[in-house]
Amino acid sequence: MNRGRRYDAEPKLNMKKVLAVIIAVVVIIMFIFIMRKMFTNEDAQGKITSGTYFAVYKDNKWGVINESGLNVIDPSYAEIIVIPNNKVGVFICTYDINYETGEYKTKVLNEKNKEIFTQFDKVEVINNKDENDNLWYEQNVLKVQKDGKFGLINLSGKNLVSTEYEEIVAILGVKNSFKIKKDGKYGIVDNEGKVVIEPQYADIDVLGKDNKSGFIVKDELGKYGIKDYSNNQILEVKYDTVEKVYNNDLYVVTSGGKQKVVNKENTDVLTEGFDSIKQILANQENAVVYVKDGKYGIMKLSGQVIINPEYDKLQEAKIGNFIAKKGDKYGIINISNEQKVSFDYSSIVYNEKADIYILEGSDLKASILNSNLETKVTGMLIELNVDKGFLKLKVDDNYKYYNFKFEEKHEKDIFPNRTLFLSKKDGKYGYVDKNEKVIVDYIYDDALEQNDCGFVAVKKDGKWGSIDNKGNVVQEPIYNLDEYLLIDFIGKWHLGLDINMNYYNQL
Repeated sequence: MNRGRRYDAEPKLNMKKVLAVIIAVVVIIMFIFIMRKMFTNEDAQGKITSGTYFAVYKDNKWGVINESGLNVIDPSYAEIIVIPNNKVGVFICTYDINYETGEYKTKVLNEKNKEIFTQFDKVEVINNKDENDNLWYEQNVLKVQKDGKFGLINLSGKNLVSTEYEEIVAILGVKNSFKIKKDGKYGIVDNEGKVVIEPQYADIDVLGKDNKSGFIVKDELGKYGIKDYSNNQILEVKYDTVEKVYNNDLYVVTSGGKQKVVNKENTDVLTEGFDSIKQILANQENAVVYVKDGKYGIMKLSGQVIINPEYDKLQEAKIGNFIAKKGDKYGIINISNEQKVSFDYSSIVYNEKADIYILEGSDLKASILNSNLETKVTGMLIELNVDKGFLKLKVDDNYKYYNFKFEEKHEKDIFPNRTLFLSKKDGKYGYVDKNEKVIVDYIYDDALEQNDCGFVAVKKDGKWGSIDNKGNVVQEPIYNLDEYLLIDFIGKWHLGLDINMNYYNQL
């Protein structure tokens, strides 16, 4: 899993809560970067013509606003409104909840507050979680129920999967692939409605981190095998377990209580010298990371030990380099067990897409290394955006941007559509335009960069408020947000305290 911090609306790291942010920030990955461009959302008559939508909470009621902070659905619902894709005006409302039985009803509203998809008994978002238990929703698919059976539609209401299944659930951590149940048997459908694996197994799961890696299937006798995305049999269904460890047409299975490595011909490749296999290496060494007596090492498929089991954790990053752990500290070694980075760090992550290493110490500062393990920049890592190709770090109370060649960039190079750029003078914050003309005077004690809705959050005398994209004060600083992990404003609305719920509120 790629490591990084990505904030949709450039929310502020409250330094009093920075450790909690670093733990919680992955939660925001699904909320972030849905907003991309600023939209004109209201014509002269006040009619909403397009929008980006957000759930809001006010006076113990829930509603929806657009990116201008205007009400789309007045806060009038007792339960939270879920927005599966905030670029689409489809809002799921839950009501008549019986907390004793768990029963409830749902209805779907569009941006005109009109009920849609009424032909179904119930319509729900499809919840999913990543490996860190962070919640996200499938953005373009809804689960529908009719007469006790389930199906799938898209956000336009197009039928993708007819309501004929006993159950449809997400596969943990995998997008666009769902487990279906019919007549007590499980199969797989994708987000376009294609039945990838017919429901014929006692259970089914993905082999890797996406649906293209194949599927681990279980028969009625409790035996496991592997099928690929085209429904071809890769491993016979005859093993006690199939682990989610594979590479180069090699797989880790258990048979007779003993783990081993087999190939796609079901032939044993490595059967002894280890307690368990953790990784099959993607290099010319034809080797595996193994565990023996609780310690990690590396051995070839021939059984020859390359690195003795002496580490508390070991994982190949870039080919030939391994992130290793001794005690509670991390370093980097090569295939010859030579130390390339000292064991001085609380965490080390390799980002394959950016081809960089991120090393963090106990002071929360990060050292960013290139593929040659050379330290290029240091500071507190705020954001790693592989799509736009930049890093954002906080260095000496200033935010700095770098591309993946470690060339320093200006905020306006990364975000050319922004109209306000954070500036600091004599210990106070203000905003300038692209030409460095002062738009907002240097009167604030703290401030944020402009978010993708065009607003900035500013702090004065210990309270937070907001300014619009032209520099006008929208919300006077009246909010004490010291206890908030993330700070962000859309008009007069500020991001809620519970960032897992992704909502905005106001007094």
